[in-house]
Amino acid sequence: MPKKEEPKEKLRIRIKAYDSKLIENSAKQIIEAIKRHGGEAIGPIPLPTEIRKYTVNRSTFVHKKSREQFEMRIHKRLIDILNPAQKIVESLTDLNLPAGVDIEVKMG
Repeated sequence: MPKKEEPKEKLRIRIKAYDSKLIENSAKQIIEAIKRHGGEAIGPIPLPTEIRKYTVNRSTFVHKKSREQFEMRIHKRLIDILNPAQKIVESLTDLNLPAGVDIEVKMG
C-alpha cells in the first residue's frame, strides 16, 4: 500500500522585471537567502516572456503609412519554497532588491 504524503505548505514567489539580467540577479539573491536559512527552494522557473507591442504614427497629421513600433518585454520567474520557516519569511522581507523588480508572494 503506497504511503500518502500529507500536503506540504508552500510559499510561491513570482518575480517580474523589464530587464532580464536584473531578474536573474534578484532570483539568485532570493535563492541564496532561502538556502542560508536552511530552506528548500524549487526554481527559479522561467515563465513565458510577455511582449507588449505598440504602433505609433510618426507624424501627427499626414504620412499615415510612416509608423514606429515599440515593444516592452516583461520577464517572469517563479520560485517555490517548500515548508517555509518564519526565519525564511523574515529574511525575504528584509531582502534589498533593486528598483524595477516586482515581487508577488502567495501562500498555498
